[in-house]
Amino acid sequence: MKFDYIKCHGSGNEFVMVDAVKHNLEGVDLAEFARFICDRNGAVGADGVLLLAKKGDMYGMRMFNPDGSEAEMCGNGIRCVARLAEEYVGERKFDMFSGGNIYGITREEDIFDGIPTYGVDLQVKLQSDDFGFAKGAEKFISQPIERLDDTLLWSAINVGNPHIVAEVEAIDYDHLTQLGNRVLELKEEFPKGINVSLVKVLDENRIFVATYERGAGITASCGTAMTSSATAMALNSRCDYEAVVDVENRGGVVRCVCHKEGGLHTQLIGNASYISYGEVVAEGDSFASVEQGKYSDEIALYNKFLKQKRG
Repeated sequence: MKFDYIKCHGSGNEFVMVDAVKHNLEGVDLAEFARFICDRNGAVGADGVLLLAKKGDMYGMRMFNPDGSEAEMCGNGIRCVARLAEEYVGERKFDMFSGGNIYGITREEDIFDGIPTYGVDLQVKLQSDDFGFAKGAEKFISQPIERLDDTLLWSAINVGNPHIVAEVEAIDYDHLTQLGNRVLELKEEFPKGINVSLVKVLDENRIFVATYERGAGITASCGTAMTSSATAMALNSRCDYEAVVDVENRGGVVRCVCHKEGGLHTQLIGNASYISYGEVVAEGDSFASVEQGKYSDEIALYNKFLKQKRG
């Protein structure tokens, strides 16, 4: 079996995307494919695999982490899949499914001239079965999780997948790695694991986020983590509701707007850029890939955007 792929990224979060509407992937071991194609020592390398899927008349996303596990939601990934879905839908506003939830998608004004930009509206829940440390509380905002770290105050957010967020004065990636590894040991507090983010407030409605992603480790960017972090900062009165919050990370910049009206929800707005394209050959649980070309203009545009944002 042969099928095409597009390597893409949202805010530096890199994925291999496959159109599973165009290609019938029945019989493909998707977990093994994710482990193969995401391997940074292999031919492609990525932070996850995205599939454009379809149920009835609605398009949606499936996302697999580099370890082969399937994620409920990926904020950076769904923007890339939305770009592909838009070719089928032919509308600038539509709904997509992921992980059993429905998300409102909008084609937005370009975040930088020429860079395709999409928004996804994420409903925010403050309770989740994933929050074993919260012990049935209605919400868990700015509180310690002592067995994880007795110095930080955490806020628990679920935007389709679970996150904990803590504000720090400076980002320490070694500490973040330790926290991510410690989560794996604390089965009572984190029965299904969790995404861990550290946030530094840079200015009014401007933050920097670093994340240890469940199933992936530290990545350049995580869309749902940036959404959760902006939401947590609003809940803690560190950012404003209804304001555009610039959320920076090692991969780039997105915008988040946190809303109270109609229930707590936050819109994530950012790029959906293509990097390269190629072909995969699948035979049983064996895979091979060949890169066939690059989207050089899109790469150059995003680099220009980063240079401008970072001075």
